[in-house]
Amino acid sequence: MSDDSARRSSLTRRTLLTAAAAGLAATAGPRTAPGIPAGSAASTLTPPPDFPAGIPLSQQTFRNWSLEIVVENVWTAAARTPDDVVALANWAHEHGYRLRARGKGHTWSPLVLPAGADTSRTVLVDTTSHLTAVSVRDGSPGSVTAQTGATLDTVLARLEEAGLGLATMPAPGDLTVGGVLAIGAHGTGLPTAAEHPPAGSGFGTLSSLVSSLTAVVWSAAQGRYVLRTFTRADPGLRAFLVHLGRAFVTEVTLTAAANTRLRCQNWYDVNVGTVFGAPGTGGRTLSSYVERTGRVEAIWFPFTDVPWLKVWSVAPAKPLLAKRIDAPYPYSFANRVTEDMSKLLGEIAAGGGDRTPAFTKLAMSIVGSGLIVTGTWDVWGWSRNSLLYVEPTTLRIVEAGWAVLTSRSQVQRVVSDFHAQYQKLLTTYQGRGSYPVNGPIELRITGTDPVDGPLLSPARARADHPEWDTVVWLDFATYPGTPGAAPFFREMEQWIWQTYTGGYATVRPEWSKGWAYTDGGPWTDPAVLAGAVPAAFDEWRTARDTLNSYDPARVFSNAFLDTLLP
Repeated sequence: MSDDSARRSSLTRRTLLTAAAAGLAATAGPRTAPGIPAGSAASTLTPPPDFPAGIPLSQQTFRNWSLEIVVENVWTAAARTPDDVVALANWAHEHGYRLRARGKGHTWSPLVLPAGADTSRTVLVDTTSHLTAVSVRDGSPGSVTAQTGATLDTVLARLEEAGLGLATMPAPGDLTVGGVLAIGAHGTGLPTAAEHPPAGSGFGTLSSLVSSLTAVVWSAAQGRYVLRTFTRADPGLRAFLVHLGRAFVTEVTLTAAANTRLRCQNWYDVNVGTVFGAPGTGGRTLSSYVERTGRVEAIWFPFTDVPWLKVWSVAPAKPLLAKRIDAPYPYSFANRVTEDMSKLLGEIAAGGGDRTPAFTKLAMSIVGSGLIVTGTWDVWGWSRNSLLYVEPTTLRIVEAGWAVLTSRSQVQRVVSDFHAQYQKLLTTYQGRGSYPVNGPIELRITGTDPVDGPLLSPARARADHPEWDTVVWLDFATYPGTPGAAPFFREMEQWIWQTYTGGYATVRPEWSKGWAYTDGGPWTDPAVLAGAVPAAFDEWRTARDTLNSYDPARVFSNAFLDTLLP
């Protein structure tokens, strides 16, 4: 199969999801709700008593990314300064309220608010309206200081202007700095054996790049909440680097390296049996790309023959055939929704799961054509311009995710075992006439965070296994409400916990996504919540106790976190 003909067979996650946007819009209604100011005749809740004067307060609807958590009419404050957050914390402590930081809502898990939450004594704190300052310091390495409501889009643009950048980053840029660091967000990429990355480059989570942060914490000496800045010299910092919403961080400083030019080649001419083949499989396996360029992402949709491979490589000069890009989000075709795609998705949503294979194959042909028409099968530019490619218009699907810590030599075994089990289970369900997944699996490969880094990072290295230097991020997705999805996800997760163990690997949840599945859905398995998850982090208790010590009244918590991190 030639490159061009193969590229006509590929499919991005965003194509599938955007194709379903019409169906989602019909059932979900508006994505955002207008604020209803306190004291307005339209207000449906009694305003919180003695609320701090001068801080805007309104009722707003909270929605998570997949729209599976929708909480109406939550009191929402727009903090203008870090001191406003301090005032809110002391007010909440005095009146028995809780505060939840709100960013862009690009999360699936109930770390901000759980579904069905009683929010009568909860105030969301909007960080995106005012807490958005960003400043950059030149150097080798340099640094960027950002308030936690600033978006990655803004931070990365400012870094690029200063000749700086990040080695890896999440694919969406419309994420707040605070949200990214709360859950240990990551991109994809490792340095090759022959590579010498610029000083300050990081290939784990973005949390590991933090050199200092300022948080609102309880001061026993003063008997009130105050702002405190933590540096690398402070032992307590490590608990705040991935805090899961059990803290309120207002500002962070991250290390930034000299920016690099990256080439991204999009391949879809390799059979899935080769890409995810067993160790020892010859040819273009996923691990072969890791060894060759260090930077790869594989997206594979069920019932198709080839995955979409995004392969990045460091390229100081523009390759002859590559297209130069000077802005992120190059894949404009991914927003395209055809009438045929919408029709098929509507049939699937109405119970016609057997239409899933036809849908994924149709979508693959569209994305392949899109890459060719837009000339984006081979692009080159500054790092963010090809690493950022998921826009806010992406449809809100359900994603489950885990991080497998292993050695680089075992990457192919991890992905091969995972794909084989996924395909086996998919075939079993199909034999029953069930099609529980209609979204892709997405695999990314990164380095680890240091042992002395974030305590609750899924990517944190293990001192007892220094050979585990690599993280394989396993994600799979489906459309919200797809029949049979929860049992399928539960069976896959149980297999994941049972398989990646011993001297070969270990596994941890990807905090922002689905995990702890029962047939009732994610985050509901008490054995995982109270057993497997804490056991996966060797300093779980240290992190929990540190966060509790700086917020003993649990002002920064919710019902779910009370269970996960009591």
